[in-house]
Amino acid sequence: MLDYIIVGSGLAGIAFAETLLQNNKSFVVFDNHSQNSSKIAGGLYNPVILKRFSQVWNANEQLNLAEVFYKRIEAKLNSQVDFKIPIYRKFFSVEEQNNWFTASDKPNLSPFLSTEIVHKKYSAIDSPYGYGEVLHTGYVDTELLLSLYQAYLKSLGSFVEEAFVYNELNFFEDYLAYQNLQAKQIVFAEGFGMHSNPFFKHLPLDGTKGELFIIKAPELNLDVIVNTSVFILPLGNDLFKVGATYNWEDKTDKPTAEGKQELIDRIKEILTCDFEIIDHFAGVRPTVKDRRPLLGSHHLYKNVHILNGLGTRGVMLAPAMALDLYDYIENEKPLDKTIDIKRYRLKK
Repeated sequence: MLDYIIVGSGLAGIAFAETLLQNNKSFVVFDNHSQNSSKIAGGLYNPVILKRFSQVWNANEQLNLAEVFYKRIEAKLNSQVDFKIPIYRKFFSVEEQNNWFTASDKPNLSPFLSTEIVHKKYSAIDSPYGYGEVLHTGYVDTELLLSLYQAYLKSLGSFVEEAFVYNELNFFEDYLAYQNLQAKQIVFAEGFGMHSNPFFKHLPLDGTKGELFIIKAPELNLDVIVNTSVFILPLGNDLFKVGATYNWEDKTDKPTAEGKQELIDRIKEILTCDFEIIDHFAGVRPTVKDRRPLLGSHHLYKNVHILNGLGTRGVMLAPAMALDLYDYIENEKPLDKTIDIKRYRLKK
């Protein structure tokens, strides 16, 4: 008898798996690699919404938990996946500078927004108004993290590389049966794949397609993440990750000519140097209209749970949300009403 079955091994799934390991729970993870949004994500963590200069919901708690989580993962995998690097928000006017200073005076934002305008000159970026530096930022190499962690789960005999067949899940008084397995609980952490899940497909998971590039730009000498209409993230060896687009209509993970042109146009607005597109990829982020995750239990089956809707901030959200769901299931700690799927029960 296992304690858990987990379906999905993106950021949400591995965060929950790691939480179970820390609590000596037994589990097996199913994943057929049909969802790639965690793998191809920008991986940035940033406590400030830079379009509006407002704080990310519960940013302090999420950052603190993420710090501990990724340190533990790095020690376990013997590999660096969390890279501390400043994010510079490029200013386009004196008005934007003033808005930045106004925001930095707010108690909830002052720990995250430097009050010094950065006038460092980067080759190939014209920045007459300078930059604002966001503090406590960085990125997680999500592709490396997922591949190493999935390999680690395989070494434990806890990873099954195949699709989960929903109609083979059977319910008993105090446990579930799936094929030759029995478990006390099941957690679905499938990202946009939730739309195929008969237990939770009624939930309003929108899905927002994002496209990104890896570019080569030898003339761009950049040691920070620059955020404007896109982000530019230095990877080393003259390579940079650039993204991302937002498409609310197309729900495929195939790169498009339109997305490619949009990224090219935005890069040309920022860079004055030549660049070469090395790779172009796309994924569908599991987004929710109210910008809050989807956590909770099925209204009929008490041991069927969901961990989803981490959207564009999965790197920051996953450790905190995994812990919240674990405490909810195991310790009967109520979920925050803004993330509990009960908020949609009457809206089916």
